[in-house]
This record gives sequence, C-alpha cells and structure tokens, in this order.
Amino acid sequence: MPAVAGAAYGARMHRLLYVSDPTFPARGRDYGREDIELMRRLEEEFVLAMCSPRQVVELMGGFDAVVVRNSGPVLADPGAWERFRDAALASGTRVYNELTGKADMRGKDYLPELAAAGYPVIPTVTSPADPDRLPAAPRYVVKPLQGADSIGLRVLGPAEVRALAEPGLLVQPELDFAYEVSFYFVDGTLVYALHTPDPAHRWELTPYAPTPDDVRFARRFVEWNAVRHGIQRVDAMRTGDGRLLLVELEDLNPYLSLDRTAPEARERFVAEFRAALHRLLEQ
Repeated sequence: MPAVAGAAYGARMHRLLYVSDPTFPARGRDYGREDIELMRRLEEEFVLAMCSPRQVVELMGGFDAVVVRNSGPVLADPGAWERFRDAALASGTRVYNELTGKADMRGKDYLPELAAAGYPVIPTVTSPADPDRLPAAPRYVVKPLQGADSIGLRVLGPAEVRALAEPGLLVQPELDFAYEVSFYFVDGTLVYALHTPDPAHRWELTPYAPTPDDVRFARRFVEWNAVRHGIQRVDAMRTGDGRLLLVELEDLNPYLSLDRTAPEARERFVAEFRAALHRLLEQ
C-alpha cells in the first residue's frame, strides 16, 4: 500500500498522489530525502500518498491530481511511463508537471531543433556521421536521444564518431566551460538558481545570484516550452567567453537540490509549489 500522510481528511483537503522512487540510485542526489521533506511540507495543506511509477495507473483514480517528482528517469521503465501518460490523458487526470512539455519529457530531440533555430544551445546534431556540421573539436560527446543521468554517454574522437552506425544518438562537441548553472522555475516563476563551481563535480552546487541577462536567457526556454503547471530546471554552461549555452531543459522530474539552497530560497520554493498545486486543482 502507498504511504499516506495528511493533517486531516476533511472534505476541503485535496488528495494528491505523489510519484517518487526513493530507491533509485542517483549519483550525488538523495531522491528519498528530498521527497520526504517536500511531502512533510505539503501535507500541511493536502492529503498525500506516495507510490512508485509502476503503481500510478492503478491508484490515480482515487486522487484529485498526480504529482510526478523524483521518480527516476523514464528510461528505467518506459512502458510504465507510457501507460501512465496515455491513461492520464485519456481520463483528464490533473498531472503536475502537466504532460505538455516539449523538452526532456519527450527526449532530447529538442536540442538540435533549438540549435537549428538559433537558440543559445550547445551545438547539437543527431547524425553521428556528420560531426562536420558542428564546431571542430578534438573530442565529441555522444549520448542517447532517450537518456538521463549520463547513462550511455561516451566521449569520442571525430573518426570514431563518423564510424558510428547506431540510430538514436545525439552528438555535441566537448566544450571547455567555467561552470554550470541551473535555474529553477515554478509555473514560470524563477525561484532560485544554483551553480557548480567545479565542472568536475556536477552535483556539488552552491547558491547563485543570476544577473538580469541570466534570467532573460533562462526564461526564453521556459517560455518556449509553454508549460503552465510545472517545475522546470534550465541547465546551462558558462563558456570561456562569458556566454551561457543551454545544456538541458528538464521538464519531467527535475531534481531540485533543495538541500543546497539557502533557507529563504527553500521557504519561497515551498510556498510557490503549494500555490502552484492549488492553481492546478482549481483550474
């Protein structure tokens, strides 16, 4: 049975099915701790039950909405995700994040599309035989179009890339950069930002004060994605010449690194998250 929490079962309290997989092995992240703490804060205003991604379809009919959080990458069980997505769309179930995302929610195809459209994105192609369409580099990053957590990522030379015959790959030049920075949005509102001072340690994050130009950069991708109800994390790298380039737009189940934020940022996030869920339930 799913774990159930709530201050009361009064008729005025909405019931939320909270999807998480605390046992998923994520390097540098503690899915379980983040979700337990978030549930503790949400149960002050909602009745909550937690379940794994494999249980959602059977349980969601008894709840007012489904909240997809640290549920592990979809590729761990794509069949379960597709069953949930199809069932939720067919039944009109409210889902947070809503299922309209055009970014990681649908794979990595958006990166070459945005690059071709002139957005500030890491140069990206999907044809391993054609690295010449990318800036010249001694090494290239090759990863699956349907991927997460660096699973299947390889770093290869130009000749090795051209020799690849596998379908479903994404190719990018390996770029030098000063640091990575992530911007965390709730329903289109930027709540906080974190950055990685040491590029070799992706999840050792510290608070970051974005400039107005940084905010405009990140908001451009959130506006392109047009997700009204959802948490989005815009990941970017700062290049040697000071530019920001998009690395990833996570719109499915972005890890929030709340344990790395300042207390006031955490409190603001909780307040924004609660308000966002109420908006979803009242639409």
